[in-house]
Amino acid sequence: MHPTRKAALTAIALLAVATAGCEPGATGTASHRSSAAPGCPAALARAKQAVKKAEAVDAPWTGPTTGPEAAGSGKSVVFIAHDLSNPGPAGVAQGAQEAAKLLGWSVRTLNGQGTDAGYRSAFQRAVDLKPDGIVLAGFDSGSVAAEVKKAKAAGIALIGWHAAPAPGPSGDPELFTNVSTRVEDVGKTTADWIIARSDGRAGVVLFTDATVAFAKHKSDLIEKGLAACPDVKVLSYRNVPIPEVNRRAAGEVRALLARFGDKWTYSAAINDLYFDHIDSALRAAGKDGAGAPYNIGAGDGDPSAFQRVNGERYQAATVPEPLTEQGWQIIDEFNRAFSSEPASGYVSPVHITTAANSGGALSWDSEGYRQAYRKIWGK
Repeated sequence: MHPTRKAALTAIALLAVATAGCEPGATGTASHRSSAAPGCPAALARAKQAVKKAEAVDAPWTGPTTGPEAAGSGKSVVFIAHDLSNPGPAGVAQGAQEAAKLLGWSVRTLNGQGTDAGYRSAFQRAVDLKPDGIVLAGFDSGSVAAEVKKAKAAGIALIGWHAAPAPGPSGDPELFTNVSTRVEDVGKTTADWIIARSDGRAGVVLFTDATVAFAKHKSDLIEKGLAACPDVKVLSYRNVPIPEVNRRAAGEVRALLARFGDKWTYSAAINDLYFDHIDSALRAAGKDGAGAPYNIGAGDGDPSAFQRVNGERYQAATVPEPLTEQGWQIIDEFNRAFSSEPASGYVSPVHITTAANSGGALSWDSEGYRQAYRKIWGK
């Protein structure tokens, strides 16, 4: 097993601003692994096949194997994180710093503090530092449109991490590339896991943050994927902005249990952080950490999520981002930009981590990425 799947990073907590709850008012019953035949045999068979593929470990490296040798030492990059309490961008920043050090580059990290004003302030500071490159990590680049124009006018290369709707080069906003998994794949895989694990019969609660367009789109895709199976019911679609999760988790869980009771058998959240707070509320309600509701986080796969999954403590699965690997990819993409070569076009595959396939690890990254990038860079 490769080295990034061992000891812990640090982190916890996460992103954005506030708004209130929403739900479609779906009712309907569901039971875990009912003996009755599911009403979606074709969808169930497809979901089980997709989940089996996504749960595979130690798959061969499918990323770039060619590219420019490392640009000269002394390059500087400023990494603007959505919020440094957010384990996603914090983990990517750590990976970028690790890779940059190998090349003799510097990476300075700034905290966007989870607000538009914070992003703009951090971005202006970044431009004033006159770096070779700036990373926009975990926030909508549209919130810093004016600052992006200033950076482009100054000849600063821009790369996003979850900063645009899709991975790859972006014209609006103008990014050399945007590094992320495909949100469509993450949403579909999360829904497939629920369908497959429940044998096509589940009562699901979805948790989202509608203040973040990317997050809301992800949860909408999960809901759409679940609709492939009529015996999988979305009981409630809860809008709980990430900064409010800690404060609202206990009340949300009490209200959901009062309304749905044992009909609530599965949960999916746009980020693992939700279960960092919901687990204590479920424990207080007397729920078994290894029992229903079976919870899956559709990102980011921070160490605390792996600990819950490994210990079967109120989280059964996560669809993790390969955070350290994506930090290395960002440095490789900057190296391509500095060498006037196109972006790699690489998009990391979606993976599902459970207690059965994690091997006790606290993170997930593709096999062999460090060796591949070092060979490309001549390091």
